[in-house]
Parts: sequence; structure tokens; C-alpha cells
Amino acid sequence: MKNNIINEKLTDLLGNRFSTSESVRANYARGEDAYEPVLSQAVAFPQSNEEVSKIVKLCNLHKAPIVPFGTGTSLEGHAVGNDKGITISLENMNKILTVNAEDFDCRVQANVTRKQLNEELKTEGVFFPIDPGADAALGGMAATSASGTMAVRYGTMRTVVTGLTVVIPNGEIIKTGTRTKKTAAGYNLTNLFIGSEGTLGVITEVQLRLSPIPESIMSAVCQFPNLESAVLTAQEIIQYGIPIARVEMLNKDQMDLVIKYSKLKEYAALPTLFFEFHGSEESNKEFIKIVEELSKNNSGSDFKWAETLEDRNKLWQARHDCYYSVKAQGNNFKVYSTDVCVPISNLVECIKFTEEEIKKLGLKAPMVGHVGDGNFHAIIGYDPNKDGEYEKIRSLSNKLIDKTLELEGTITGEHGIGLHKKAYLLKEHGDNIPLMKSIKRSIDQNNIMNPGKIFDLN
Repeated sequence: MKNNIINEKLTDLLGNRFSTSESVRANYARGEDAYEPVLSQAVAFPQSNEEVSKIVKLCNLHKAPIVPFGTGTSLEGHAVGNDKGITISLENMNKILTVNAEDFDCRVQANVTRKQLNEELKTEGVFFPIDPGADAALGGMAATSASGTMAVRYGTMRTVVTGLTVVIPNGEIIKTGTRTKKTAAGYNLTNLFIGSEGTLGVITEVQLRLSPIPESIMSAVCQFPNLESAVLTAQEIIQYGIPIARVEMLNKDQMDLVIKYSKLKEYAALPTLFFEFHGSEESNKEFIKIVEELSKNNSGSDFKWAETLEDRNKLWQARHDCYYSVKAQGNNFKVYSTDVCVPISNLVECIKFTEEEIKKLGLKAPMVGHVGDGNFHAIIGYDPNKDGEYEKIRSLSNKLIDKTLELEGTITGEHGIGLHKKAYLLKEHGDNIPLMKSIKRSIDQNNIMNPGKIFDLN
């Protein structure tokens, strides 16, 4: 009866933008994670804050769970559906609302993607620098506290989001933050919702800080005889205070896949660093000289330069496609990705430990990392029908989590918790979870917002 009432009222509100079709529900049943899809009772496609508010208010009245859905690129089960509730797809909320290039900020609806935004900004002399591998929606990126290859220079979503519009569980539309560079006005509610993974409300608009397009952009590749030398080079670059825009690590297995998948045939299957320098021509030359010297001291090769914009785009698209290169190894492959992050001084030890454990378990584990900020991923493809394979991967993950926490790191640098890392969150923040639950209960009294994600409330 409850579902019938919701269906009738949302059909009246949304018309053909509300669907109970099995095929539609299946399309919004999970992200790019390895979870089995869960079909919600229905999918709603609002076009405005007001429509989202009405949907949420109705669901709260009837205690029906809600799963917010953006582009579906999450890796930790954030977007897995709820068979007792509805999924709210924000795909129709994809407008760029304002651009203030002179103030280096803009405001967008939640389902504007990073590529869409940068296409709009390219004539304005500014750009949006946060770039996860997928062309994700900016609302989802805020909800999961995403980052990417340029975090070492430009920060993460927590750094660049200055305000949000959020529909909270009672249907109220609230706006947090300001357009200003700083504020001391009360609690930082913006940061409360960043990383909340849809458990406190539906993010519908995002206010973003932009960056000026650099005068000079230069990208290069350097290859090493072993992974330790590559990681040590990245560590030294950061410790020397070089303002590098990107320094990305790919291990031998990942380079092998990238060469095949992205057709980077000019490179060898060796541990590799991808570099990018942003600044003036003069400053770039100065810093490149230092980085080349550090690389050579660690047995690095001569730099190979991506000379043109096309070459740079190809190089960085190959880096962004690492996940997909692993997945493409088999038709039935699922992918398990780790996401630990450690202080830069502990990075070599953590990656060396990971390499050793991978060998002990007899796994093939492509590795890629935003090594400039201490974050890296083992991206492991596996056949779910192969006995014992998943258990070995989980064993690796458990050992890596324990080592990371020992090294004063975190269980997730950018992918979030979702369903996947709830047990690991207990290890990292067990003392804080009661307070997190109190915040959740005070805002979401009926536990309708993406229930079961991050932690179990009961």
C-alpha cells in the first residue's frame, strides 16, 4: 500500500520521469563496483530542487529509503539500490548555473560532469582541476570527497567546494557556504555533507572554486628499473617542495596493460612516473631540471615529453583509463581496488609492503597511485567463479589496511566507504562512529537517506 501511494503521487508529480520498469531500475541498480545489482522499487528523475524536495518529503513521510544516483561511477557500493525504496537519478539536473571567472568560482547542478564543466570554461581562462579517473558528476564527487591526479597541486573536493545546495530528509532545501574565499560564520556544514555519501541528504547544487589556466603546461614520462626507485623519486620531489601539478605512478603490470589498452607503444612495461608541470615557462624549466636530476639519481630514464596538447591528452587519458584496462582483461572480470593513503614519508614502505604481499599471495595486481599525495591503488581483476581468488584479494586488502593504519594513514584516500569498507572504518575511526551515528540520527530520523552505507545505524 505504501509503495502504491508513493508511486501514484510521484507519477502525478513527474509523469514519465518516474519509472517502475524493471529495465530502467536495472540501469540504476549499482555503480562500477563489483556488487550484485539491487533494484529499487522505482527510479525518479527530478529536474529541480523543488521536485527533489517533494520526492524526499513524500519518502520521509512513508519512511521509504532513498538512494541518490549521479553518473554511477562509484567503486564502493554507494549507488547500490534499495529494494524497499526509490532511486533518485539526478541526470536531468545538469546545468551550469553561473560562472564568475573574475572571482574564480562557479555554481553547477549536481549532475554536471567535470569534462562538461571544463568544456564550458575553456574560453574563460579558468579550469576545474579535480579529475578522478571517471567523468564523474560533481555532486557525486562532493558526496564521496573525490580527488584525482592533480590533488598534489590543487587539493581535493574538500578544498574546492565552497558551498552546496542540499535537500535534507524532511524535504527542506538548505544552502551552505558562500562564494567568498573564507568565512568564519558558524559550523562548516559544507564539509559535513562532503563525503557523506548521500546518507545525510541529496546534493543538488555545488559551488566550486576554479583555478587560472597556467601559462605553460608540460608533461613527461620517466621509467625506472624497479618500483621502489620510482616511488622514492616522487617522495623526494614532494619533500623538496617542488610545486608539481601531477606525479602519477604505474607499476610494471599496470604499464603493460596501459600499453595494450591505450596504445602507448612508445613505452616499456616498467615502473613509470607520469609528470605534469604547471606555471610560467621559466619556472617550469627550473623545476623540471630539479626533477630530472632527482629521477636520474634514482636510476630513472631520460624524460619522454608529450609535446602537443593531443599527446598530453592521450597520456593522461591512458592514466585515467587504468581501471578500465584492468577490467578489459576478461568478459566476466570483476575489479577490486584498494585506496589507502599514507603520509608521504611512509609511502615507500607501504608500497614495498604491498608488493611483497602481492607476491606471497601469487596475485597479479596492477598498481597506480597519486604518489604525490601518498595515495595509491592496487587494481585487481578477478574471475568471481574462480575458487579462492576473491579470498586471496581480501586477505591482501586486510593486511594492507592494518599496515596503513600502523603507518598513520587512512583506509580510503578518495573512493569513500560505501558498503565495501564499513568494517575497515571501524578500525580507523571506531571511537568516532557513535558521534557519526548521532549526527545521522539527528538529521535523518527515519533513516531514509542511503541507509546501510558508511555504517549500519542499528
